Amino acid sequence: MPRRSRYRRRRFPILRFLFWRIPLFLLVLWFCGFVLYLAAVFTSAPPDPMPKADGIVALTGGDGRVGAGLALLAAHDAPLLLISGAGRGTYLGDFTADDAAAATHDASAITLGHMAGTTHGNAIEAADWAHAHNMRSLIIVTADYHMPRALQELQNALPDVTLIAAPVRPPAMRKLFTLPTLRLLAGEYTKYIIVLSGLGHFAATFTSSDQ
Repeated sequence: MPRRSRYRRRRFPILRFLFWRIPLFLLVLWFCGFVLYLAAVFTSAPPDPMPKADGIVALTGGDGRVGAGLALLAAHDAPLLLISGAGRGTYLGDFTADDAAAATHDASAITLGHMAGTTHGNAIEAADWAHAHNMRSLIIVTADYHMPRALQELQNALPDVTLIAAPVRPPAMRKLFTLPTLRLLAGEYTKYIIVLSGLGHFAATFTSSDQ
């Protein structure tokens, strides 16, 4: 009995130590990564000049994305545009007035993707489209805070295709130090970690295309 008691006294402090220190270590690690993620997001910008590519993929779900994709198409940075995650029953004329006019003008070069409802789905939809057109390079248009996860999902689906980031700064990102914006960024960064860990398909069950 004395020996067993001493063994328990030695064992349980170690367990208590691990119980508190491991979560604390993971929290510190998450926070350090989050700071690096914020720095990458807020310093991101489209390349200037924009390299020519085989196609443009605009991921729906936030302000300015479709317009930016249409502008790249109009500038002849790529000959074809996929608007991914447009939703079932959506047509080119369903966008804002300015976007609809531009989309109608270049309708023959635009494909609306109706199937994707998550970033993982966007990647699958874009991969099918790129393979159908034998594309080797794509310009990716999405919100700046969403770009890291989107690029990772797309690279997983298109490992042999060059991806060129064309981030869009949404209105929500113009006020960084507000609770809604910080909550949005923290959630997006956590989803990005999940994708990096190889669990992107699992994450797709509870994430939407723009979040």
